[in-house]
Amino acid sequence: MYRDIVDFAMTTPGWLHTLAEVGTDAGLFLFVALFAVAAFRAWRGPARDLALVIAGPAGVVFAYVVSEVLKTIVREDRPCRGGITTLVTCPPTDDWSFPSNHSVIAAGAAATLVLAWRALAWAVLPLAAVMAFSRVFVGVHYPHDVVAGFLIGLTLAPLFALLVVGAVTPAVRLARTRLSPRRAGL
Repeated sequence: MYRDIVDFAMTTPGWLHTLAEVGTDAGLFLFVALFAVAAFRAWRGPARDLALVIAGPAGVVFAYVVSEVLKTIVREDRPCRGGITTLVTCPPTDDWSFPSNHSVIAAGAAATLVLAWRALAWAVLPLAAVMAFSRVFVGVHYPHDVVAGFLIGLTLAPLFALLVVGAVTPAVRLARTRLSPRRAGL
């Protein structure tokens, strides 16, 4: 399946190559911007809502760390090292393939954004799936790398966020009382 996808990718127009290459990282920046908007929306709401927004990126980092540990254990070579022509340059030899970190981060960000702002689900989950697929499309991951990374991000990031939200919520309440204009005498 990997070879079929990469061969197909090579027949697509150049603008799609650029979109696939740049789009994955641009999508990650879009998720960062959505977290900022979600924080702005939750700023005056219940403390738990803002705590979920804050805990989301922590969950993504947790899922990413787990994926990095898995990479060092599995040590699967990138498929692009097999002499196959791909859309992008193959990463260095010590940059392992399984699981896909881009997929972990995209799925984790989407899943934790949905925890904080459910109305985004229709947009962020398909975007994360397209971002994950692009890693196969450009030739740097096998499909199973992307599926595993997606599942790791989709499950571990929101689970971690939900586990720590109880600890973050009191910190949000405390910060709000310290930043309150009434408390500062304004």
